[in-house]
Amino acid sequence: MVKDNDSKTWIQIAGLKPISLAVASKEEAVAYRKAEDLVNKVWGQYSPKFQGNFSPVEVMAMVAFKFAWLYQGAKEANDAVGDYLKEFEQQLDELVVKL
Repeated sequence: MVKDNDSKTWIQIAGLKPISLAVASKEEAVAYRKAEDLVNKVWGQYSPKFQGNFSPVEVMAMVAFKFAWLYQGAKEANDAVGDYLKEFEQQLDELVVKL
């Protein structure tokens, strides 16, 4: 595998050739590595399970769908928290004004 430098990092997904990605910081490179590990973990779970019935592209589509589904659930949860905090802030403002 190619070594990282200050402005780029390399990831490898599903055993394909490494991909170079620009990074703004070491923290971003670490985040990319974690994402790479997660995708490869799910790929590793799905690939043997569906081998013979689905092409590698179809398996990767299922991996992508899994992450999109997880993202959507997290987004909905974050939106609900944001709405709750906005309402809480309004109630807090009303209490402060009353004091």
